[in-house]
Amino acid sequence: MPPDRLPPNTPEEWLNRAKSNLIQAKNKQPGIYLEDLCFNAQQAAEKSIKALLLYRNVRFPYVHDLAELINILEKHGEEVPAQVRDTVKLTDYAVEARYPGIGEPVTDDEYEEAIKLAEEVVEWVENKIK
Repeated sequence: MPPDRLPPNTPEEWLNRAKSNLIQAKNKQPGIYLEDLCFNAQQAAEKSIKALLLYRNVRFPYVHDLAELINILEKHGEEVPAQVRDTVKLTDYAVEARYPGIGEPVTDDEYEEAIKLAEEVVEWVENKIK
């Protein structure tokens, strides 16, 4: 059952959406491409970072580039730990992995890394906004 909907401009709602993407990313089943799961891991990271930007009252562009979003956080005084900075690796899954033939198929190791990175950023942001 999904969480209660909150106003769309709240950090908590963005974090809820990030958690929803993370749940989908972890749903490894036969018939689901790892690329699609990694896209959801990227979305979890992206929406988490945007939740923190909202929490800090910082306007952000609607981009998928995690490095750009992290740079905006840092410009506004947020100290971003190295493991969260590592999530920039997920940016490739925002576009390339979603379409056939653009990138290489995702390996199990890459998928596991994507999940780990997404979990770390979701947890970090959750601790920041609580």
